[in-house]
Amino acid sequence: MAILTTTPGTRLSNDEILRYSRHLIMPEVGMNGQLKLKQAKVLTIGAGGLGAPLALYLAAAGVGKLGIVDFDVVDFTNLQRQIIHGTSDVGRPKLHSASETIAEINPNVEVVAHETRLTSENALDILKDYDVIADGTDNFPTRYLVNDACVLLGKPNVYGSIFRFEGQASVFYAREGPCYRCLYPEPPPPGLVPSCAEGGVLGVLPGIIGCIQALETIKLIIGQGQPLIGRLLLFDALHLKFRELKLRKNPECPVCGAHPTVTKLIDYDQFCGVRGEDHIVPVTVPEISAREVKRMMDDERPFVLVDVREPHEYQICNIPGSKLIPLGEIPRRMHELSSADEIVVHCRSGQRSAQAVGFLMKAGFRKIHNLQGGVLAWADEVDPTMPRY
Repeated sequence: MAILTTTPGTRLSNDEILRYSRHLIMPEVGMNGQLKLKQAKVLTIGAGGLGAPLALYLAAAGVGKLGIVDFDVVDFTNLQRQIIHGTSDVGRPKLHSASETIAEINPNVEVVAHETRLTSENALDILKDYDVIADGTDNFPTRYLVNDACVLLGKPNVYGSIFRFEGQASVFYAREGPCYRCLYPEPPPPGLVPSCAEGGVLGVLPGIIGCIQALETIKLIIGQGQPLIGRLLLFDALHLKFRELKLRKNPECPVCGAHPTVTKLIDYDQFCGVRGEDHIVPVTVPEISAREVKRMMDDERPFVLVDVREPHEYQICNIPGSKLIPLGEIPRRMHELSSADEIVVHCRSGQRSAQAVGFLMKAGFRKIHNLQGGVLAWADEVDPTMPRY
């Protein structure tokens, strides 16, 4: 299956012939395939863990026009896996450092920077000019947005996702097979699936899955091999095992089925039950700042400080005097807490602790607060010597 044909009159320069010589001597690629790569326009969503190897290898392969959508800045925590950025890039927009790295790898590639959050208002305008969309996002609202936009525009969506030691990859192309909604008709409940920031990810994993996405993108462009359309590839890094699931097109799919009900882009934050990206904290959960908690300590005001992170996180850093009860153990260990006591609950950033507070409030606890921003806020506002992670 090929999505591109070679445009007559397009040529490779002598420098390009030398650069891509190891492609050109392969009959499956050859001059015609390399010209298709040169004429191809690929959009990568995100310049993070998956977007880094995606962009690097697509640029090295000679994709002529490479669009990147991202609005984030480089953080120290990115460097463990986002290899397109370096230490000197910390604090800079990811698009800037990614563009410079790509230019150094292959100056023949035109990089188009879309420094914006992808939304229902701008997605169709951004995606329409590209041949292949490669989704490197890490949140459900954007995944559903990218999927629906690709279906509406008739574009192939090269999908990848990662978490801890596990990865997935597929190609969702409604003209030839199922879409993302055929596999996941409904998003999981907010907070059920932790983000990489909350659950972690092995640094090398996005390199593996991102390279698979780059491979599938190249195969689509040159029209060689069997793409991952109708197949979901599952990777277990701990046991180094690949498994494959066959996917079927859902004739009742609301976006790519026989009688679609989703004919335009919707509010995907609302669809996924979140208030904007990464905001899953219920509005009704009472919050308290790190500085207020410190004043309570200084005033020797009696209260119980509960840490709902995991034991290995507690070893990284902890607030003195905190009681460790991991979030998953709250239901069976809440008897260790008294509803008569004033309780402050915290985690890394405030998301898991908000869930714990909500659960305890339903169980009858009233004098309870969520530490806004978690230990990250404590490090920022109270103890700058505390390690951040």
